[in-house]
Amino acid sequence: MHIDAHQHFWIYNSAEYDWIDDSMSALRRDFLPADLKPELDREFQGSVAVQARQTLEETRWLLELAERSPSILGVVGWVDLRSPDIRPHLKALARNPKLVGVRHIVQSEPDDRFLLQPEFLRGISALEEFDLAYDILIYTKHLPVAAEFVERFPRQRFVLDHLAKPPIKSGHIDSWAHGIKRLSEFPNLYCKLSGLVTEGDWQHWQPEQIVPFLEVAFESFGPDRLMIGSDWPVCLVAASYERTVRVVKKYLSGQKPETGEAVLGGNAQRFWRLASH
Repeated sequence: MHIDAHQHFWIYNSAEYDWIDDSMSALRRDFLPADLKPELDREFQGSVAVQARQTLEETRWLLELAERSPSILGVVGWVDLRSPDIRPHLKALARNPKLVGVRHIVQSEPDDRFLLQPEFLRGISALEEFDLAYDILIYTKHLPVAAEFVERFPRQRFVLDHLAKPPIKSGHIDSWAHGIKRLSEFPNLYCKLSGLVTEGDWQHWQPEQIVPFLEVAFESFGPDRLMIGSDWPVCLVAASYERTVRVVKKYLSGQKPETGEAVLGGNAQRFWRLASH
């Protein structure tokens, strides 16, 4: 089963999606399962929908979409992990089997060591109890802190989003590669090959600029801890859905068939324990 491990849905309004600036004007509209379906059906058999707003309302909405849309195999939602009431919130949400994980938009936090805040660590410690994974959304500069963070939770399942936003546009790979290799030493951490086309020059990027970063990812994580993701609709500012996923698919064409099957869906299915629809 082939799975898009990272995509989003939203009903657009300018106040709640103020990060969508003029350069991303193509994203200033609604993106719903019916919009994704024709694209998804050409490439995959299902997807994992990931939160874009940090509200419980959005998490519940995504779960409702998943109930109505069999192609949504799982939801990575948001809950306030710093709340003293974190366990009741998780208990209520985790009753829905489509909730497979949670995420916080750490890359936007002013504190570069946000992941190590005591209240946040306390919230992370509750996730294993509810069999929920955690998506790590960071920039390259946060990689050393992320290694400290993951090291504290050897039994918690983690997945790194977007390869930690590598410097594809500049091509300055060394510092990023060092951080990725360090983080990959933790066997409970997987990584999404997602959000890469938007880290290049949106108008002029070429697949060969991304290949060195994919090589580091495969050398570091191996074929059994990597997952393909589109980051649709955000990817649309730099490429079509098809061109976005073709970057990774073309790279996989030079690998063993079992590697392709793992990265294209097997690893995601195993990591999140996803049921086939």
